[in-house]
Amino acid sequence: MLDFAEKIRPLRAPSTHEIRSLEGQVGPDEWQLRVDLAALYRLVAFYGWDDLIFTHISARVPGADHHFLINPYGMLFDEITASSLVKIDTEGNKVADSPYPVNPAGFTIHSALHMNREDAHCIMHLHTEDGVAVASQECGLLPITQHAQSVWGDLAYHDYEGIALELGERERIVSDIGDKHVVLLRNHGTLTIGRTCADAFMRMYFLEKACSMQVRALAGGAKPYAVNQGVAEKNAAITKEGFEGPLSALAWPAVIRKLDRIDPSYRH
Repeated sequence: MLDFAEKIRPLRAPSTHEIRSLEGQVGPDEWQLRVDLAALYRLVAFYGWDDLIFTHISARVPGADHHFLINPYGMLFDEITASSLVKIDTEGNKVADSPYPVNPAGFTIHSALHMNREDAHCIMHLHTEDGVAVASQECGLLPITQHAQSVWGDLAYHDYEGIALELGERERIVSDIGDKHVVLLRNHGTLTIGRTCADAFMRMYFLEKACSMQVRALAGGAKPYAVNQGVAEKNAAITKEGFEGPLSALAWPAVIRKLDRIDPSYRH
């Protein structure tokens, strides 16, 4: 088990206004990635998908060092900025100075995929009420809505093994997910993988919508209407590639414009 007790001890971390900007101090590709990832954290807060400080989104830093960015453990998602993101290696060690620790469970889950999936550039993991509810249902995600069918053909499951502090779980996470990009972590939450922050966001948006719709559809106790299997498979095939193409290209700039109108401080 990871011994992170010292790393997550209480500390006096600076406020977002005290964090020195890294713009111009890191390469342009890393800076743009930091801006996109910070935007993703703010969007999670905007949509009400956050769980205080306890979930994580990570992105692989361009280059051969296998470093990735993750949230500063102790910041709310609506406080996170491009410069406050923590850069770590695959062993969970900080490779750039930061007053903040790293969530050990976040390190376990995210490092497993970053290390073993070349296409896993951005990974989102959430604990929303509806996402956890569906992940805790024996039936899993049902293809009863168009949103569910959009991710259904690219969906994997990983059984719950407790708080993800055991590094041995990484092999099982990778094995269970295989080449899928959308995951229900049983009794735990939702996860998506993308080549960009935009791709991971779009998959998560459709997955979370699908989970909310399923919870509402089943809430009254009525049997859900079964969609024709052929139609469900056709919809899954149509949208699978769209998450790394036109869907992301159209929707991501739109949500970034919205975020900039609300609060552009994530760009700091």
